[in-house]
Amino acid sequence: MNVKHALTIAGSDSGGGAGIQADLKVFQELQVYGMSAITAVTAQNTLGVHGVYPMTVEAVEAQLTAVGEDLGVDALKTGMLFSSEIIKGVANKIRYYEWKNIVIDPVMIAKGGSKLLEDEAVTAIIHDLIPLSTVITPNIPEAEVLTGAKIVTIKDRKDAAVSLSKMGTKSVVIKGGHAEDGENVIDLFYDGEEFYEFKNIRKNTVNTHGTGCTFSAAIAAELAKGKEIVEAVRIAVMFTQAAIKEDLNIGQGHGPTNHWAYNRQVNRGSIDE
Repeated sequence: MNVKHALTIAGSDSGGGAGIQADLKVFQELQVYGMSAITAVTAQNTLGVHGVYPMTVEAVEAQLTAVGEDLGVDALKTGMLFSSEIIKGVANKIRYYEWKNIVIDPVMIAKGGSKLLEDEAVTAIIHDLIPLSTVITPNIPEAEVLTGAKIVTIKDRKDAAVSLSKMGTKSVVIKGGHAEDGENVIDLFYDGEEFYEFKNIRKNTVNTHGTGCTFSAAIAAELAKGKEIVEAVRIAVMFTQAAIKEDLNIGQGHGPTNHWAYNRQVNRGSIDE
């Protein structure tokens, strides 16, 4: 049996909606073997982040070494990396093991507004991680921080995507969930030459906790299976939209998405293409 392996390098979410927990659920649903390196433990639920307890750089590196020396990695994604020291340690391991299919989700702020990345770590993302990446998947506020430019229009998003591409990544997705695009959500993909727009009807819901993690994990899973990047992004968009569409209504705040919704929709022939 030819099992593909996907690695998530991210924080642990005790509420199960984002971070390592969300990523592993996505990997399982998309039929790749999931592995993890935890960068921080968070005390978190749908109401917010109540504590962040980062791992040491040595602990993160040891987890990556354990995976690299034995299991192998067909694709990986990064989420909450917290500090510049951890980012540099992760980048060093990616280079050492020559891992490919690198998906960077530059997690900075939790849904409830809690800060998940130290200020100086932004520079490390730009200099150490983006040049190694196959794709980077910022939302609009994250893209604004990385590029230093205000993003309002679709043209602004395209300009930001080009700026991020010039930092060394092979491709960019600027997610549209934070934009005011009326009844639609437009995720903009740029492969270094062409732009693609993935448009879906916006669902009015607070149950969007972990959508960025879900989306980037789905891309990583599809890349691990050998999909081309634009096809991996297309499937990830459908997976995430399904997860939002059939929300679980768990918790009192920003509830999690439904990670098993995509396969249920595929099986009954109702997936939104």
